[in-house]
Amino acid sequence: MLFERKKYSDKLLLSLYRDLVKTRLVEEKMLIELRKGSISKWFSSVGQEAISVGATEAMKRTEYVLTVHRNLGVFINRKVPLDRLFGQFMGKANGFTKGRDRSFHFGTLQHKIIGMISHLGAQLPVADGIALSHKLNKEKKVALVFTGEGGASEGDFHEAVNVAAVWKLPVIFIIENNGYGLSTPTKEQYGMNSFEEKGPAYGIESIKINGNNVLEVYQSVYDAARKMRRTPRPVIIEAVTFRMRGHEEASGTDYVPEELFKKWEKKDPIENYEKFLIQEKLLSKTSVKEIYHDIEKDIQKQLDKATAFPAVASTPTDELKDVYAPATNTPIIASNETETMRFIDAIKNGMQLSMRKHDNLIMMGQDIAEYGGVFKATEGLYEEFGGERVRNTPICESAIIGASFGFSLMGGKSIVEMQFADFISCGFNQVVNNLAKSHYRWQANADVVIRMPAGGGNSAGPFHSQSNEAWFFKTPGLKIVYPSTPSDAKGLFLAAIEDPNPVLFFEHKYLYRTTKEEVATNYYTYEIGKAKKVCEGNDMSIITYGWCVHWAKEIASEFTDISIEIIDLCSIMPWDKDTVVQSVKKTGKVIIVNEDTLTGSVSGEIASYIAEHCFEYLDAPIKRIGSIDTPIPFSSVLEDNFLGKKRLYHCIQELERY
Repeated sequence: MLFERKKYSDKLLLSLYRDLVKTRLVEEKMLIELRKGSISKWFSSVGQEAISVGATEAMKRTEYVLTVHRNLGVFINRKVPLDRLFGQFMGKANGFTKGRDRSFHFGTLQHKIIGMISHLGAQLPVADGIALSHKLNKEKKVALVFTGEGGASEGDFHEAVNVAAVWKLPVIFIIENNGYGLSTPTKEQYGMNSFEEKGPAYGIESIKINGNNVLEVYQSVYDAARKMRRTPRPVIIEAVTFRMRGHEEASGTDYVPEELFKKWEKKDPIENYEKFLIQEKLLSKTSVKEIYHDIEKDIQKQLDKATAFPAVASTPTDELKDVYAPATNTPIIASNETETMRFIDAIKNGMQLSMRKHDNLIMMGQDIAEYGGVFKATEGLYEEFGGERVRNTPICESAIIGASFGFSLMGGKSIVEMQFADFISCGFNQVVNNLAKSHYRWQANADVVIRMPAGGGNSAGPFHSQSNEAWFFKTPGLKIVYPSTPSDAKGLFLAAIEDPNPVLFFEHKYLYRTTKEEVATNYYTYEIGKAKKVCEGNDMSIITYGWCVHWAKEIASEFTDISIEIIDLCSIMPWDKDTVVQSVKKTGKVIIVNEDTLTGSVSGEIASYIAEHCFEYLDAPIKRIGSIDTPIPFSSVLEDNFLGKKRLYHCIQELERY
């Protein structure tokens, strides 16, 4: 292995060596702890340390590094306190996730490190969002993100690289090619010769380096970052290496030919670099022993501290309060000055006012700029705020949602438009695992509003008409808003913008141009999680939201001899339990209506809650109305049969008989 001395200082050369040794010795100590049972799992980086250490050293300390399984060297190089790191591995309260997640599934903004989630590749779009923040704020900074050659088969790799290429984002994508994705060799992972072939396909540079040569890694990343700070653009670096242990310790290495181990043992990144430093007279056998002794002593000291730290103790209250980032619910009052607005106009006005108020707010989505979006909800915003803040995106829901999270980590706010709510399935992982869980896991907020044009009534068929709020209703960490009127739409949208948590903002497409009313022209907010009473009544309660509020009003008006109370939930996560309970206790009869298919819908949870908390007040069975359990059909005749509106009339009649 050839090491070039160049003009590297003695201090740098020795610092790299100490970080390599420290990484290896921590590895060895963690393997002992694994056998003792004090940690539950370990993903070894033995043989790959030079990539993490060399690449991270080449970055500025103010620049973010996004890690995967085998990047212990990043944490060592960034001087993350070992007692906290060990506490993290042990699930102790002094770790970075309060015992809520394991190993490297966390971030530390203090050390500019963002860890992975188990879904490989999901951190790649997050790097795009971090780099986008740097670029928009004219910061000469680069983001560096790791993945393996296996993870590079994920769609997030393609989407993240493509977005970075199109937007010319300063992201270094390092692919640690260690030959195996768990047990799958590269010949079964891809059909190309090298990842060098990937770059030109995206219109960007890609290079291949020896991942076991710490100086080659350092110099390659250093040179790339220096150029990218001057001229933002992405780069792919393939670092060829080998995994000397199993994917994780339980998986073993029986599937790896023995001759590969013998070949790569000779390429050990630490032993070879040590020989070079001895040749350069920067190390001696005596100094090597001293370095090892000092590091081993410190590791044991920090491990003892972590071991002595109390085990995690918590209560349901403690856990629940960390699901969401703290948000103020104090409403901003609507003015008396009003203007007639359609539903879509109110949303557009909300976006316009929010963009004016928050200069750190951007919008991202397909065709939202000059074209104004497929529903023209963003028409005119590009002309006012420009293409940097109103950003057309490639067709890549996962990458854009992931980028919105990265942008939030840098203090930004995002509005992401799903062209249709149905299309969010392509970004599902980013929503339910990155956005939703990050505050609970490591106190990272995801200040993102995702606009969701949803619902039927337009004969748009199975892929443009779904009511898919229930997909997300069960996921802790998300807020879900579903207004029924223009004034609610504006007030709740602006509340979503003010909220530091991820909010799915459902907009019923049928209401866009069929519903209008007087709407306050100022910047005002309504409380998320607060229902409103649409109609007072004493005989029966209808609990509903969205388009179904209009169904309920229309059909209830036909029953002049029944006093029907209509509750519009407005928000379905969190939903207003108090208002619902008060209404049910008063009327004794309840129908819960949603547009979604009946099985597995939001109405089931609400019905369950009412049965548990209001049973003694009920004078009749709880009734539910929803769509039939089929995909939503295209034909207007079939769609009318699918939707539950017609069944609501008969349900009211039936309930009244009790």
